Amino acid sequence: MVDKKDQRLAWAITGSGHYLRESIEILNKLENVDIFLSNAGAEIIQQYGFQQALNAAGHRVYQDKTASSVPVGMFYKGKYHGLVIAPATSNTIAKMAYGFSDSLVTNLYAQAGKTRVPSIVFACDTAPELESEAPRDNMVKVYPRKIDLDNIAKLKSFEMTSVAEDMESLNRYIQHHLQSLTLTD
Repeated sequence: MVDKKDQRLAWAITGSGHYLRESIEILNKLENVDIFLSNAGAEIIQQYGFQQALNAAGHRVYQDKTASSVPVGMFYKGKYHGLVIAPATSNTIAKMAYGFSDSLVTNLYAQAGKTRVPSIVFACDTAPELESEAPRDNMVKVYPRKIDLDNIAKLKSFEMTSVAEDMESLNRYIQHHLQSLTLTD
């Protein structure tokens, strides 16, 4: 088991550009973070031209390259005090809401829950209508489906899971989580 002072924050990125730039900005202000990229997350980082921004803070980066998602075992060793998934696509939200763990990110979420590690999820599709950044600084209108909104509502009911609907609440949840760690030392 890892000493509490040596624990890190796990941060997973899925294949959404929705507030990806802002998520990376928050991520890069944090210390002791390991980044986990889904296959689509790695693609979207390249498409949006954010690889340099992602690398800026020098965090360790793990990519979804194995069928068994070996890095998730680090939760059982107590390496992580929390998991952030930001941004999270509707696909990832649906899988998590129904207990699927068939990818690096959904496995991280499942193992975090099984080891009682709190998760903070920034869900992309949180309103019936929203604007989202597309590659090359283009903004597009997005209209999440009822099933997408229902899956977010379902995920909000899960224990040890906080669902952020905007950047302000994502940042607030992260800061609250980090402050709670210093209170227990």
